[in-house]
Parts: sequence; structure tokens; C-alpha cells
Amino acid sequence: MSSNFARLGVPTSLVTALQARGITTPTPIQEATLPDSLAGRDVLGRGRTGSGKTFAFLLPLVARLAGGRQAPPKKARSLILAPTRELASQIEESLIPLAKTAGLSHVTVFGGVNQNPQVRALAKGVDVLVACPGRLLDLMGQGAVDLSAVTITIIDEADHMADMGFLPMVRRILDKTPQTGQRMLFSATLDQGVGVLVKAYLHNPVTHEADSAQSPVAKMDHHVLKVDKADRIRILADLAAAPGKTIMFTRTKHGAKKLARQLVQLGVPAVDLHGNLAQNARTRNLDAFHSGAVQTLVATDIAARGIHVDDVELVVHADPPAEHKAYLHRSGRTARAGKAGTVLTLATPDQTGEVRSLMRAAKISPTIASTRAGDQLIVDLAPGERVYLSPEQADAAAHPNRPQQEAQQPKQRGGARRPRRGPAKDSPRDGAPRGGGRDSGPRDGARSGTPRDGGTRRPRQESGARSGGRGRSGAASSGSNKGVAGFSAQRRRGR
Repeated sequence: MSSNFARLGVPTSLVTALQARGITTPTPIQEATLPDSLAGRDVLGRGRTGSGKTFAFLLPLVARLAGGRQAPPKKARSLILAPTRELASQIEESLIPLAKTAGLSHVTVFGGVNQNPQVRALAKGVDVLVACPGRLLDLMGQGAVDLSAVTITIIDEADHMADMGFLPMVRRILDKTPQTGQRMLFSATLDQGVGVLVKAYLHNPVTHEADSAQSPVAKMDHHVLKVDKADRIRILADLAAAPGKTIMFTRTKHGAKKLARQLVQLGVPAVDLHGNLAQNARTRNLDAFHSGAVQTLVATDIAARGIHVDDVELVVHADPPAEHKAYLHRSGRTARAGKAGTVLTLATPDQTGEVRSLMRAAKISPTIASTRAGDQLIVDLAPGERVYLSPEQADAAAHPNRPQQEAQQPKQRGGARRPRRGPAKDSPRDGAPRGGGRDSGPRDGARSGTPRDGGTRRPRQESGARSGGRGRSGAASSGSNKGVAGFSAQRRRGR
């Protein structure tokens, strides 16, 4: 029986590579775009997160490059632009088996890491270049890479590029690629300059949409939980302790770091992801989430666009997002690959009106209920047995691969912060600056001027940022489920 992908024109070798990964049926966006993209036409693909856009552009790119001439030194035959280093890395992971099948070389470049290996790889010439705009412009300025031989250009998450202020850089990059090449752009929306980009750089593009009933949003259960501020952390811990992968979102970097720390103190292994983390810490935390060593990830909005995990069962808006697009992008971390998912938004009394307006703008009709810590409703929404560890066990489970010298640092327990001696333990060793630096700043996912973790404690809005059983090492202690101390020892079985 012929594959659906083969019917769309995908070469047999690539169909086999997909089947090896258990992928046999195209998603709606793939079904719609592949015939045109394989034919070399410019394509505008519109679809929400989780719609299968990555293979929608990787398959035609690899198919059209296969069998071509090797790229000259310092030149690339194709270019994929991604807004964040996490998304760039995950695109590369999907590309690897396809490129191997076709015998294509590939290089991924982004900031926050030493550029020297990237420069050496580019010097040989490359078939597929995956890049974040900031680092790519740096390398272009140094003469390390030339885009004059690019025949296929892809812009992924174009609306996120706009949200992060990257469109001027994207235009500078596109101006260096041949106008005759094929261009594909994928975006959930066409606002904030994306439409202008389409008109300026795509030639008679074919537009395809995959949304509405096919959207992952249609497969989600949306709930708003009205909670008291005093109960908020205990409710979040009860949700995080349930079996299955959970992503919790906060508005600020400080909030993400604080919530992850609070969950660990309550006996739930959790890791954070935000723009203030050095690349090694980001990679470490995401590896723990991907591997299942930790099942709770606390992230800022920046991570909503870069994390691609198919088995996230629960998304929790610990802080309601500022606008409805962020709600949809955050929520898109669950109900992926045709699976169902649950989305919970916590609203304190002073946030109720804001959340009501948010849902109206997102065209979501959630189930609304008031709840308190310990209510059966929490177990019904996130069913399963809860196991709470000691804070020390939870910390060890959350950070099993943390460098020993970092783990031995004394914990701060309130009051004035001690002055830091020497370099931050989590800072990159390759000389890439943190936060507001050239390599980890606004170009690849974090706002310039953001403080180091030891800097000002005032929360900053995240402007733009990589991921199943929760760590279960150690036995849970017994005790009452009343109060924080007893709560950390609670064991409860859901229905």
C-alpha cells in the first residue's frame, strides 16, 4: 500500500525515513503545502503550533537539494531561520535523519555558545544552514558565511520573529539571498509586519491554512480556576505532582525561577526555562525534561514558541498571559500530534476581569470554577497518585547533572543578597556574555540589558526564549497534608 506522503510526491527514501520515526500520515498543513513546495513554488503556510510545520518545510527542502552539487566553501545552499536557539536545535533534530538519507551536510548556528566550531563547519560549505538571526548576522559580518548561493530560504515562526523585534534583521539577511530562490514562510498570524515581509520577499506565494477544527486548540480542555493568593502555590504543587508532563508558564523570568524553586521546596522536582539562563543551564534543564528525569517545566512566554514535545498532558498558566496570542501559543504545548490535552489558568480575585477579557479575545469558552488547596477538583483535572519528596531529594532529581561546584553553593535564604565572588557558576565558559550580551541578548531570545541572576530583583517582563515521569527517587515521607511541612509529605490517589 502506497504511503500518503508518497502520494504527495515525497521521495521513497524520505518516506522510509519518516516511517522509521513512526510518521505515516501527513498533517493537514503538510497535506496542503507539500505538492506546491516540492514543485519549487513560494509558499505561505499558516497554522497554529503543533500543526506539523517543521516537516512541511524540511521534506521539500531535502528532496529538492538531494543530488545537487556540493556547496562552495563558506557558502550555504539553503537557509532556515528560527527565532530562538531552542527551536533551531529542534529543527536540526528533525532534519538529521532526512539529511542523512539524502547525504546532505548541515550546520546550526545560534548565540550563547562558542562560535569557533560554527565557523569551522561553515568554512567547508554546507547544504542546509539552520540559524538564529543574531548569530547569523555576526558570522556574515565576519565573512564566515556567504548567502549568495542559497536556493531555498525558509522562515519559521515568522510572527514570533516579529514579536521579538527580529524582522529588520530578517530583512537584512533575505537581502543577501538570491531573489530567484524558493522562499517559504510559516506563521500563525500575519500581523506585526509579517504581511509586509510576505509581500516584499515571496513571489506569487501559494497560501495554505491549517486551523479551525484541525487546530490543536480544538482538542484542548480549557479551565479557569479562581483561587485565593494564599492557596496558589499549594494548588500549583498539587497539579505539578500529578503523573505526566506539565509545563507551567509565568510572565517574568524572576517568576519562573521563583516558582521552580518553590515547587522543589514543596517536594516536586521542577526546572525553569527563561532568557536569563546561560546556554549550558538551559540545555541541562531541557534534557532533564525531555528524558523524563523531571516532569515539570516552569517557563516564560519565550519558551512557548521553541519547545516541541508531543506528550505534554497539562499546561498551566500560573500567571495569565498579557494577551490572547500568548495564551494560544502557550496552550499549544499540549494537544500535539493529534492528542488531547488540558489547559488550566489560575486567576486570583484581582485577575478575574483580565482573564475574562483574555478568553473572549482568544475565542475560548473555558469551564470556570472556584477551588481551594486540597479540593477534589484538582485531582479530577490532573488525576493520578501524588508523591512528594523531601526538598533535598526533589532538588537532586531536578538537577542530576548539575556541576558539583554549583550544587555546593550555599542557598540564599532571604534578606540582602551576598555579593557574588568571581564569575557566575552558570555563565558560559566560551566568553559569551549573559543576559544583555551580544550572543545571548535580543538577537537570539533575550532582551538586551536583562540582569544576571544576581542583579536587580525587580521582575522584568520576558520579551521573547528549549524539553516524561517526574523524578521519583527516594521514598516519600509520611505526615499530615495540612500546612507546608505536611503538604510536602502528602500522598494522594486520584480517581
